[in-house]
Amino acid sequence: MINANLKSSYAADERVLNNRYKQAFVYGSVLALVLFTLFGNDYLILIASQMGILLIAVVGINILTGYTGLVSLGHGAFVAIGAYAVTIFGNLGAGVIPAGLMPFVSVPLAVALAAAVGVLVGLPSLRVKGLYLAVATLAANFIVIFLIEEDLFAPWTGGMVGLNTNVPNLLGWELDTKREMFGLIAVVGLISLLAAQNLIRTRVGRAFIAIRDRDYSAEILGISLLRYKLMSFALSAAYCGLAGALFAYFYARILPEQFELALSLNLVAALIIGGMGRTMGPVFGVIIVVMVPEVIKVLFGALAGDSAGAGQLRAPLQQIAFGVLLVLFLLKEPLGINQIVDRILRAANRWPFARG
Repeated sequence: MINANLKSSYAADERVLNNRYKQAFVYGSVLALVLFTLFGNDYLILIASQMGILLIAVVGINILTGYTGLVSLGHGAFVAIGAYAVTIFGNLGAGVIPAGLMPFVSVPLAVALAAAVGVLVGLPSLRVKGLYLAVATLAANFIVIFLIEEDLFAPWTGGMVGLNTNVPNLLGWELDTKREMFGLIAVVGLISLLAAQNLIRTRVGRAFIAIRDRDYSAEILGISLLRYKLMSFALSAAYCGLAGALFAYFYARILPEQFELALSLNLVAALIIGGMGRTMGPVFGVIIVVMVPEVIKVLFGALAGDSAGAGQLRAPLQQIAFGVLLVLFLLKEPLGINQIVDRILRAANRWPFARG
């Protein structure tokens, strides 16, 4: 009885420490983002902005793949839909909707369009899963890029030459610098991460996890596979559409090649490396995916200079580095960096009690 009480007390103390770690992380992250926005140099602001945009998209893939267990290799298409839609809607609404209100109209429309297309792409998930579903979503990626480049839609999308984007205007405040855009990206990224975490605690999130663990058993228990699989695709695509809208606002021009297969693979790689089905997995994964090319670029610059030959060698080396990382994590740590961090935190939790 005494041992049981001690174990219960220890578990309660450990939960308290876990909550304190989480609260400290949230508060520390907010403070770090504020200081970084104010004092970070332009290069770091650029890298951090790229991380924030990718983070929102990877959080969306985590809802679909990490929590619902549905594999997708075509989410770059939803990022493209969000980027092009927010730009096209902004051009169509110019002169009709006040400039200060335009983002509050065009962004929700772009996110809604991405979610609607996500539902269509998710229809095959009712019949197939695994590799077959991955191929179906991959085909959707190719179809969307093809339509963007098609001459029929070129007057709106710009075709192969791309499309100039609009400067976001929030109630008269034009975000015309990278630093101001990073502030917006950081706020939206943090809200998106917290929203996804809270979603998993709801009935919908529990239904997603039940489908991931055993879809037939979930259906027997009364969970509608049709409803929740399509809902997962819609939410995931909406996140990617939001990331695409921020992508369009951040860059002065968007091109079809920016949203091809490489983007989809990078998003999946970030999720695998960071840890699927975990809140912080996308954060860790995005940091690695964005920083690996930058580290390789710095190392090559120091060793080989900025010659054309060094640039040609650097591009395949980045792909090799991603491949090696994926293989290592799949073999040695399938749950990603998040699992490593959890083990460190559990060890830190046990330390004060071990001393006592």
